[in-house]
Order: sequence, then structure tokens, then C-alpha cells
Amino acid sequence: MEEIHEMHEHAEHAAEDPSLVPVTFTMAVLAVLVAMATLLGHRSHTHELLIQSKATDVWAEYQAKNIRMHSYEMFAEVMSVTDFKDAEKAEKVRERFHQQAEKYEKEKEGLQEKAKEFEAEVQTEMSKANRFDLGEAMLEMGLVITSICLLTRKRGFWFAGMLLGAAGIASAALGLLIH
Repeated sequence: MEEIHEMHEHAEHAAEDPSLVPVTFTMAVLAVLVAMATLLGHRSHTHELLIQSKATDVWAEYQAKNIRMHSYEMFAEVMSVTDFKDAEKAEKVRERFHQQAEKYEKEKEGLQEKAKEFEAEVQTEMSKANRFDLGEAMLEMGLVITSICLLTRKRGFWFAGMLLGAAGIASAALGLLIH
């Protein structure tokens, strides 16, 4: 809201000096671009956190299956060295433990791949968010530098602000290209 108030004040200054109209227009465009880059950055960070949460959940499931697998393997080993009254029944139980261990071994392999895919997606989203954040910062700097032109009436600040704004646009655009 404060930015809008500042824009209104700058527009009043521009009304006094028509040569400053392009400067105030540039500031308005930069303000809109700052808002867009901010929105894109926030969405990328949110998506990054959601995907990281999914990766963490999958790794937790992987770990649970790994623990179960080792437990069943241990039970099967203990049963193989222990004497039982009904050896045939004990062998069937030991075999079931062994089968359960194999089942969890297979299941955890797929989970590991899935978790790694999520982690790769997290890295991609982080790169996007970083580009949007850099674009936002450069656009904000461009907006501030451009506003100095209204105070000093020196066009060099306007050109410098546009240059920073262009760099901010380029950075944010690179964020859109990352997949």
C-alpha cells in the first residue's frame, strides 16, 4: 500500500514537469513487474516446500520398510539356529519371515527412486525460486533508482533504473524457462 502512495506522489511531481512522464510510467511498469516476480517467487518456494515434504514422507516410508525388512531377516536367522519341537512348522514360519523380508526389499527400491525424483524436483523449484527472487530484487532496485530521477531530475538515474529493471526481467524470465 505504501508503494501505491509513493507512486501517487511521484505522479504529482510528474504533472508539474511533463518531461518526467516517461519516468513515472517506467516506475509504474517496474512496480507491476516487481509484484509479478514476487508472486512467482512465493509460488515457487511454496511448491518447493510441498515437494520437499513429499520427498521426506517417501524417505520415511523407505526407512520404515527397511526396518521391517531387517526385522524379518533377523527373525528368520534366529529361527534357523533355534531348535523347535515342530521343525516343519518352524520352517514354514521362517520361510514366511524370509518372504516378507524380500517383499520389503523390493518395495523399498521403488521408494528410493521416487524419493530421489522428488529431491531432483525440489532442486529445480529452488533454482526457479532463486531466479524469481533475484529478478524481484533487481526490479525493486530499478524502481528505487528510477524514483531518484524524480527527485534529482537527472536522467542517468532513469537509465540506470531501466537497466536494473531489464536485468530483473531477464532473471525472472530465466526462472520461467527452468523445468
